[in-house]
Parts: sequence; structure tokens; C-alpha cells
Amino acid sequence: MEFNRDVKIAPSILSADFADFGREIEAVESQGADWVHVDVMDGHFVPNLTFGPPAVKAFRRHVKTVMDVHLMIAPVDPYIDAYADAGADILTAHVEAGPHIHRTLQAIRGAGMKAGVALNPGTPAEAVAHLLDLVDLVCVMTVNPGFGGQSFLDMTDKIRRLREMIGDRETHIEIDGGVDPKTAPVVREAGADVLVAGSGVFRGGSVQNPSVYGDNIRAIREAAEASNPYPFNR
Repeated sequence: MEFNRDVKIAPSILSADFADFGREIEAVESQGADWVHVDVMDGHFVPNLTFGPPAVKAFRRHVKTVMDVHLMIAPVDPYIDAYADAGADILTAHVEAGPHIHRTLQAIRGAGMKAGVALNPGTPAEAVAHLLDLVDLVCVMTVNPGFGGQSFLDMTDKIRRLREMIGDRETHIEIDGGVDPKTAPVVREAGADVLVAGSGVFRGGSVQNPSVYGDNIRAIREAAEASNPYPFNR
């Protein structure tokens, strides 16, 4: 995973056809997805229940790009090795999920994965100020986590503040929630480079009609790339 700040589109398979995950992953990758985003939910930290390690390991066989696994669970630490074994390239934990986030991030890196930290909408950027040398990605939630298809919450000021805090570190800023061609340039201009999109990619398409996925991915990418990312737009 060579680092760059180019726009990367990461379709969230939470919005895919649950009966056909393998072909759905292959379809979005063939249509231009840069990463594949997997939302893991425990029915406790968030009000939904999704993918355990065996499911993620099954997805891995189909992912040829980057498998970006977002843990919306608490606690995190007991499951780190299982998701490493499942093949996650990036494992993201919420700063709100436990009292020892430093230990969690160290354990993620120690298990051979890139480490991400996520911030809920109500959590300020400063909550990760002392974590930035331990992370490869900061995920800014632009919806309250738990369900796909929610409306975008404007976190522009938080994203811009994170970009200032990150400085020259090789750290991605990822946006998760409500990303589409209308919101993509807003977050890109604030400094984001990884855009997670669920319904924004999968809406209207299928494995039988994957070109719609490609159209949706291109529309999001082109809208984002038309903006000038912070801090270069000052």
C-alpha cells in the first residue's frame, strides 16, 4: 500500500447484495473501486449486527485491492488477531470504544495491519491529537454509525482541523457516511482522500448490471477531483 493523497473510492459492502458478496466485491473492483470497505458491527457499540471474522475471511478471497475493515464494536482488543487472520489490510477502531486506544492501535500494528482510528460525529478532532503517530488512517464519521443510507452530517471543520494536525504524516483521512457526488467535493476540499460510499455506489446497479457501479464511482471521483483539497485551497 503505497501512500498518496489521491482520491480513493471505497465502496461499503454493507450496501451490497448480502446473498452475493463475492460477485459484488468483484463487480465494484472491476468498475474502478480503489478499496473495499467492510463495516463490522456488534449490536452493542452500534445498533446493528454484521460481519464476524469468518465472513470477513470469506470476503478476502474476492478482494484484490485493499480490504479496509472498520470495527464498530466494543471491546476491540479480543478480536484484533481474528481480523488479522481474516486478511484485513487496514483495521480501524473507534476512539470511543474503549479506555486504552493506544494499546489497541499498537496491537493492530503489531498484528501486521495498518491502524485506523474513527471519530463519531460528536467527538472532536482533538480526541486523536496524541494518536497521530500511531495511525495510518483517521476515519471521520459523517453519519451516526450503525446503518447505511443515512443523510450526510457536515463535519467540514473537523476534517480541516485534522488535516492541519496531520501535517506531513503519511496518514489518510477517510470519510464514512452519506458520500455521493454532492458531498464528495465538500469533504475533499476539507482535506479527505478516502471516500467510503455505500448506497452512493451500489444504488441502481447489480452484479448483472455492474456498469451502474462504475458510473456511480466515476461520478463521485470526478466530483471530488474537481475540488482543490485543503491546505492548498487557502
